[in-house]
Amino acid sequence: MNKFSAILFIAIYLSVSTTAFAQSDSIVLRDLTWDKNAPAGSIELFIPSGHALLAGLIYTANGSGKHPTLLLLHGYPGNERNLDMAQVVRAYGWNVIYFDYRGSWGSQGKFSFKNCVEDVVNVVAFCNKYQDSLKIDTSNMVLFGHSMGGWICLKSLERLPQIKKGFALSTWDISGDFRKVMTKKEMLELANSSNMGGRYFVLNATLGEIFTPVIKEPAYFNLANDGLKLANKQIVMLDENQRNKQIADAIQKTNRAFFEYQVWNTDHPFTNKRVSLINKVIAFLNK
Repeated sequence: MNKFSAILFIAIYLSVSTTAFAQSDSIVLRDLTWDKNAPAGSIELFIPSGHALLAGLIYTANGSGKHPTLLLLHGYPGNERNLDMAQVVRAYGWNVIYFDYRGSWGSQGKFSFKNCVEDVVNVVAFCNKYQDSLKIDTSNMVLFGHSMGGWICLKSLERLPQIKKGFALSTWDISGDFRKVMTKKEMLELANSSNMGGRYFVLNATLGEIFTPVIKEPAYFNLANDGLKLANKQIVMLDENQRNKQIADAIQKTNRAFFEYQVWNTDHPFTNKRVSLINKVIAFLNK
């Protein structure tokens, strides 16, 4: 092979490889060009909720005018924040808000599952109040929740008529985990054996305070009971196992808007599927 042929071969190879990569991964792979008049950025937020302040931030999108906005709802206790998704979604023209629930990761107040749901309702109210200064299109807001955040996403949708869409990733079936638990002693043994208390203090509540409501009000925590309340919502449930199939079937049975349930071959935080996950979220946002 002569020198010219070698150069031509390399050029063709690089061209084909780049094209194939671009076709297989539509995720943003270039730097963001700032709008000179309204550049993308981030703003720290302190959001009132139940006589407390939630610590959070908003990734603001490029450009003047209001932008659709995605709310990220983290899991229990919240080690995976999905902020890689926030950066990409912002590059596609969306604002993204991340916050820590009451009593978690330094946010004020008391942590509880019900308070987490109430926190989401209050964050949406905050967005409505400051929609002009934060450039939020409150007619186009979407919830994304992971693990416990998936449960919170679905429970919050029931309380928020203005929010039409929710993406629930690896939803924690809280009631399912405690279905056979009858006493506080059994509850604490299960929580401790499953390391639900964590090895460090990030939640401002004891295990007893957190899980007693689950065994006292099992119907509230069972998402399979909530199909009718979610009938008019567009929902994607994406899991790494089949444990939530009963919940998914119950919600799908009464859904009149849009519902999709898939199980992927991955782990709980979707470690090996980040690009596919982000692309699926973007497709849902654009739906």
